[in-house]
Amino acid sequence: AGLCHAAARPDGPFPRQKPFLFLPSAAAGDPGTPVEVSLSADSLEVRGGGSCAAARLPAGVRLEPSSCRGLRRLPADGLHLRLRLRRPPPPADLAFTLRESLKPHKKYIFYCQSCGDIIVKERKFLRVLPLPSENWSDLVEEWCCHPNPFARSTLHPQHDDCFLGDTFFLLNSEDESHKSKENARVICKRCKAMLGETMSSDTIKYYATEVMIEPAEGSFSPIPRSQFVQSMVAQCLVELSSAKSTFRFTVKGDNGKTYILIWLLNSDTLLVESSGSSSSLNVLTLFGDIFMPSSGPVGTWNAVKVLYQPCIKCRNKDLADAWENDVGVHPLKLPSETCLELLLILGLSTASLPPSLRCMNSFQVRNTCY
Repeated sequence: AGLCHAAARPDGPFPRQKPFLFLPSAAAGDPGTPVEVSLSADSLEVRGGGSCAAARLPAGVRLEPSSCRGLRRLPADGLHLRLRLRRPPPPADLAFTLRESLKPHKKYIFYCQSCGDIIVKERKFLRVLPLPSENWSDLVEEWCCHPNPFARSTLHPQHDDCFLGDTFFLLNSEDESHKSKENARVICKRCKAMLGETMSSDTIKYYATEVMIEPAEGSFSPIPRSQFVQSMVAQCLVELSSAKSTFRFTVKGDNGKTYILIWLLNSDTLLVESSGSSSSLNVLTLFGDIFMPSSGPVGTWNAVKVLYQPCIKCRNKDLADAWENDVGVHPLKLPSETCLELLLILGLSTASLPPSLRCMNSFQVRNTCY
């Protein structure tokens, strides 16, 4: 169990992936014992010291045994090797983005992601419109030779509108019971989790990491908290990198503080892991759930690969200040509590990697599934 852990990127119309594969020390045998690694198109075996451990790949994923390169054993890691694998491209209809979670002329119910309490009852939107990026007003001075003509302009959705931001939704709250003053936090009545904030007397911002949106005719199916947070953040990174060619991000809390710097390396990683790997399956027990969304013998997930730096307690302040003033860096705003959750998810996942793969140029490495 927990024999292999591989991450790869597709290459070409029928992806020829070039994964890095590592075998934990427990499967690699005693350092002084010769080890034999056998590869076939759909499995891998390791023999040594009178024992044999094996792992099979999921259906549709195939190894190219002849491409095996760089087999070595590192004392603190286990066995490392590189090889190619093939996987058919996923169907186009499996692609999901934040902006596809809502469609006009359909009824939806908004739930608190943490406890499942209904936040917004059946609501049908006639318009679902994307908002400009959060820092659009800062760029107006570069576009206009006269004072900002939009300085006093605000965007307020009507009752049948839903405006979509990078990490949030704007809804009209004229028929909601929890009206409050501007810039006040919106709290779940049941579990007291922060869901968003009031933007005006009739507009509420709900964060995408705090609210689950389901069709009115469906039912609420809970998703483990850590799985939901990392999936939503990964989808956001994929969308923004594709739409804006942006690959560096600052994760900020609703208190204005910067918590994390994220550098997106790629968004087409395939993560394959055998079941029973204590390094990852138990890594998020602080959230009461598991890291991966599968319970099968071998799991495969789409993932993004990121580098990140924590910025809490004044860590990496100079780098954070430099990124803050860089127009090529895109800010992502989340509730402060969620920023800390995300930082914990990143840190614990990094700890599940072998020591030699945890850092790159002072940044920490992380694969985030979605």
